[in-house]
Amino acid sequence: MPPATSTNHASGCARTVVINVVGLSARHIGVNTPRLRELARSLGGARALRPDFPAVTCTSQSSMLTGISPRQHGVIANGWFDREQGEARLWRQSNALVRGEKVWDKAKARNSQCTTANLFWWFNMNSTCDFTVTPRPIYTHDGRKIPDISTQPAALRDALQNNLGAFPLFDFWGPRAGIRSSDWIARAAIQVMREHDPALTLIYIPHLDYVLQREGPNSPNLAAELREVDRIVGGLIDECRARNARPIVLSEYGIEAATQPVYVNRALREAGLLTVRDELGRDALEPMMSPAFAVCDHQIAHVYVRDTTGTPQHDHVHAQSNSPTHASRVQHVESISPTHASHIQRVAKVLAALPGVESVLDRAAQAALQIDHQRSGDLVVTAQPGAWFAYPWWLDDARAPDFARCVDIHKKPGYDPCELLIDPAITLPALHVAKFKIARALGFRASLHLTPLNASLVKGTHGRAQLAPGFEPVVLAENVFLPEKDFVSCQDISDIILRHLFNDQP
Repeated sequence: MPPATSTNHASGCARTVVINVVGLSARHIGVNTPRLRELARSLGGARALRPDFPAVTCTSQSSMLTGISPRQHGVIANGWFDREQGEARLWRQSNALVRGEKVWDKAKARNSQCTTANLFWWFNMNSTCDFTVTPRPIYTHDGRKIPDISTQPAALRDALQNNLGAFPLFDFWGPRAGIRSSDWIARAAIQVMREHDPALTLIYIPHLDYVLQREGPNSPNLAAELREVDRIVGGLIDECRARNARPIVLSEYGIEAATQPVYVNRALREAGLLTVRDELGRDALEPMMSPAFAVCDHQIAHVYVRDTTGTPQHDHVHAQSNSPTHASRVQHVESISPTHASHIQRVAKVLAALPGVESVLDRAAQAALQIDHQRSGDLVVTAQPGAWFAYPWWLDDARAPDFARCVDIHKKPGYDPCELLIDPAITLPALHVAKFKIARALGFRASLHLTPLNASLVKGTHGRAQLAPGFEPVVLAENVFLPEKDFVSCQDISDIILRHLFNDQP
């Protein structure tokens, strides 16, 4: 499509729409994605995107929207261990957790009338965006989880769901995750653009991510799923054309075949480094009492090593500037006792011996990857190609905690892609679902135990920053606004968006 004019919005900015097709790689753009193929041709081709490490949703999006590194914005994975509260925190939603100036604030500083709508990018709540839409289920006292959204302004919640129906939460994550949620998000984006005319619109399309993790990058069903994604993106491209808006299509990460789950916490437990307690015949993790434990997240694990010497483990001094110069980087002043340092080295040796582990990063190695932040583990473990880190710590599935077989993204101290699957050992899973619904309808508390505990069922993974050619994430944007190099980095995206909005050329 031809470039949009420079005065297509009341603010004087050029309307810009950023479509995040999660998992999209160069190998996907072709016969099964004619709309994406034509967009790439009209814009001058697809450029490889080089993600920050780790290549996971929250880190990638935070780097894109701030233009700074994980060391500076502090989002070192999809979650981390809160040392003060002694709890693992994953999939939090407050935008205040992301340090640094966001792209919409940069745009508004240049033009106070330059508005932004953010549809389903993460850390969407408590934000300075003009319009936001994000999942926010209602959890009732009787154990129900009712699909809903949080919006800004508040009236947008009813305006969208009255027109589109309730947000299909159970199609957004879990064994039912599929095209319906991506379709709802796209239609919501179109409604917001038509009714509120933001200068910048950010849209999250997750469907391909589900397919690739559940079935793998070589799934025989991939062609049909790509056509569905292309249909949705095509509708958004048509809306861009009708509104004279500049589209940018990008992906957060590429997905490779998952061939080997690595159980970090089980290894730590077997080495006497992880503490559990019996709760009603099940093994409950004690992260505050464990000498070491891991928050696992795809192909990265942050390992937190308990300091029993009484010495302050991390006394962090944060620089105030967001400039990428050396002087402005977050600096770490650490006083580690010889005893604690020896303990960390012992843990590192246990981790390095695990099959599937590529590297164990201490603080110096983390600094080289710009992931040395106070939220980071004392050690960061990376996986070999095809390997990924599963969170379980129990040694006998009969002693797994009750939430392990459920979709529960907040109780699990690590990411669990098994939630996308139904345990193949369950006969007649539809009957289990029916019994669950009947129990709920009668007012009984009930849990739906469908999630398998066999991590080898997962077929796709991500997190490594370097992938084989063709598997890297991509950016489709007007070439005149892209940097003069063969690739685009996550931290380039913020400036690229501003160039599209304000007609700036590098």
